[in-house]
Amino acid sequence: MYKFSYEETLSESGSRQRENERLAIEQSVALLRTAEKAGPQSREAIDAIFFLNRLWSFFLDDLAKPENGLPDEVRAGLISIGIWMLKEADAISKGNSRNFAGLIDVSNVIAEGL
Repeated sequence: MYKFSYEETLSESGSRQRENERLAIEQSVALLRTAEKAGPQSREAIDAIFFLNRLWSFFLDDLAKPENGLPDEVRAGLISIGIWMLKEADAISKGNSRNFAGLIDVSNVIAEGL
């Protein structure tokens, strides 16, 4: 019978979680690219912004928890990025911006870091 140590299990769980986060960000990027082509007032843009808002709301909620294991400086940086992402997405949905490229670029950088 093969037994995993608690530390190994946690390490694998963390790797799986980062992979899931990366996949979710990649899905967001795909939606944003489609929305960029369709235009800021398209159904594709609405879907992309909705997905991005849900994703970053989830990330921000997790980052704000005291039990989040990331160093404070990294958490603060990601929280700042998340707030910018949500504000930029809101500006697009209100017709005040077309900065899909900025959202895509930042998302790609975050995904690469995972």
